[in-house]
Amino acid sequence: MLDATVAQRILKPGEILILGRTHEGSQFRPSDWAERLAGVMAQFRPAESKHQERHLCYSPYCMPTLVDGVRSVVLSRALAEIEPMAYQFVRNFARDNNLETVEACIVEFDAAGSADQSDADDGSLGGRRAA
Repeated sequence: MLDATVAQRILKPGEILILGRTHEGSQFRPSDWAERLAGVMAQFRPAESKHQERHLCYSPYCMPTLVDGVRSVVLSRALAEIEPMAYQFVRNFARDNNLETVEACIVEFDAAGSADQSDADDGSLGGRRAA
């Protein structure tokens, strides 16, 4: 299982980490799956992106990364607003391959900096606090 502090460093609110490890603990194959998936999603980028026509540039909505030695992908929910079918494709890929996922959450803080426990999750892995 992924350490919550690692997830907090990696994820921002609205992001999902898809780990290259199944729920049974097996490493997902092929070993370059994250780069392949991100390569397929590279065409989806913000309209104002200066890298619109570049071939060797990943989309900011689907980025490969390495987490504790496990190849992974960070998926942004912003992709769902731009291209819902592409976003659902990535989510279904993770589900169909039984891959572990971690979703960032927003924890509300009061003026004293204490977390409001009514909005906090049940201890599952979460993200950074919202600014």
